[in-house]
Amino acid sequence: MTIHSPGATDHAGPSPNSLALRHLGIHTYREKVLFMRSDCHICRAVGFTVQSRVLVALGDRRLVATVNMVGPELLDSGEAGLSEAAWDALVAKQGDTIVVSHAPPIASLSHLRAKVYGHRLDDHAMREIMGDIVAGQYSDLHLAAFVTACAGDRLDTRETVALTRAMIDVGTRITWPQPMIMDKHCVGGLPGNRTTLLVVPIVAAAGLTIPKTSSRAITSPAGTADTMEVLAPVALDGAGMRRVVEREGGCIVWGASVGLSPADDVLISVERPLDLDSEGQLVASVLSKKAAAGSTHVVVDMPVGPTAKVRSPEAAARLSTELQKVGRAIGIEVRVMVTDGSQPVGRGIGPALEARDVLAVLKREAGAPQDLQDRALRLAGSILEYSAAVPHGTGLALATGILEDGRAWEKFVAICESQGGMREPPQAAHRRAFEAGFRGRVVEVDNRRLARAAKLAGAPQAPAAGIEFLAPIGTEVERGQPLFFVHARARGELDYAFEYLAGQEDVVGIAGEP
Repeated sequence: MTIHSPGATDHAGPSPNSLALRHLGIHTYREKVLFMRSDCHICRAVGFTVQSRVLVALGDRRLVATVNMVGPELLDSGEAGLSEAAWDALVAKQGDTIVVSHAPPIASLSHLRAKVYGHRLDDHAMREIMGDIVAGQYSDLHLAAFVTACAGDRLDTRETVALTRAMIDVGTRITWPQPMIMDKHCVGGLPGNRTTLLVVPIVAAAGLTIPKTSSRAITSPAGTADTMEVLAPVALDGAGMRRVVEREGGCIVWGASVGLSPADDVLISVERPLDLDSEGQLVASVLSKKAAAGSTHVVVDMPVGPTAKVRSPEAAARLSTELQKVGRAIGIEVRVMVTDGSQPVGRGIGPALEARDVLAVLKREAGAPQDLQDRALRLAGSILEYSAAVPHGTGLALATGILEDGRAWEKFVAICESQGGMREPPQAAHRRAFEAGFRGRVVEVDNRRLARAAKLAGAPQAPAAGIEFLAPIGTEVERGQPLFFVHARARGELDYAFEYLAGQEDVVGIAGEP
């Protein structure tokens, strides 16, 4: 975040700490980096080194950046460069003059250090940390330390409530005139489980309000926002989201574009490369986004299986209790549905392939994935039963009727059009079968390794890439029969995925004769 401080850069003359900007075009994702020559006069005078945190001023705009050193091949004497994230934040132009100085101390780092050493953090500490994160004060190193210090079981319930409240407080919060606002979430870890795109139109068609904000992929081949984006725009701002919901009763948008719980988006950007998704942070992430979106009633899909994110009934019970406790503390009613997480849902793994499954169900096509349909109907039915007009035990039948008579499809098309227009999902340029090595019966599927292969094939960055899964548990297969197809944008990515698969045993486990 850029810090605005009008008038703070008035100088009688050129500052000795000034440098001319050269546009280097270096992308560092979110990290704001200042590139300086190792022999820069400012570094010698002030003592800046690699990884120093500095305050960069351009006119009345300010940001805190991390110093990286480069040689004279990239910068002339008296020049500096910025990463693209910093360049955009400062609205910089080639040749602009910046002033570099020591960054102000970050008070909340004392709380971070306390957490690293195992101390518990209260509401005040969490709020200070989240405030500094949203203000751009934390480097990626600081963020990685915080995420790691909170990983595993290192957050108790009080801390998780404090973290959730702090994430809500440092962002915007949407309010709605309706007394009940529905929502749905899946804890993840199950490829192809794209029920949201079915649940939202069913619930909205029933007359309830469901403003769904969704995430992009963290450690998976597709997030709900990635899949929806191949069908319609998802990067709506708050006003755009409100217009869609007021018109159609529901939406499916990317939460980061709405600005809800911005601290969560920053933390997710660090969790993704670390491949960390701890229980307390998961609860805070989910519920802070729900509260910020104005939700009052949430149904959580919790797949449980040996290669899902939640691997045992005991872990599911613990996480369910935590979600409900934290939900009550922040004023949200949470209902958890424990579901089968032993294998992928539907056939597609990857944005466009998952979108095709969703369309097949909504259009009532022959051969549409029954498991995806059944799971979505159960979730939608549970949400519908939050309404006083839907008696307990009748939600599933109501949801099924809305899907079968075409109202869900009509509502989905209307939502897509309201979000900017519906489009056809793309197709990959390359496809190759992964075949059974012998005859037998499929007895297990490794969700994690299938997801890994889909990511190596290019998903979600290449929307059409991924895996088309054809062999659910119980399938009888012959030697040489395709178990799944790998889809890729480029031949090299296809080969990369198959190199990985060649070194893996029992991605799809078959009981039979080798």
